[in-house]
Amino acid sequence: MLVVVNSCRTSSKQVSNEELRSELFVVEKEFCAMAQSAGVRQAFVHFAADSAVILRRSQLLKGKEAIGLQYESFPPKGAKLIWSPDFADVSSSGDLGYTYGKYTLTSTDSVGHTTQNEGIFHTVWKRQSDGQWRFVWD
Repeated sequence: MLVVVNSCRTSSKQVSNEELRSELFVVEKEFCAMAQSAGVRQAFVHFAADSAVILRRSQLLKGKEAIGLQYESFPPKGAKLIWSPDFADVSSSGDLGYTYGKYTLTSTDSVGHTTQNEGIFHTVWKRQSDGQWRFVWD
């Protein structure tokens, strides 16, 4: 009976959906900041869940090792990848969420010509057992 009673208890501190969405905005911004300071590869590996999947060039890359290999030489030397979330939402259970926004990849070739590629990103996040948000799809 004690197991049944304890399993029905809810946390005394309920976190609102708005607070969870704010958390995702912060995590997404920390993700981009780490990409600027430590490198894209390190940021993607750090913020990926163990089971994360990314889609690049019509290919699914599964797990942190594959994601790390994808970003071994990306972005090219002298290029800069930045992004910022425009929207975040979280499931009513508080364990899944998603963000989307704009990204810009700026690169300069050997003769000084600068190219800017812009697009939209979409990331699915899952709250891990330790409470941290990690992406499961990018």
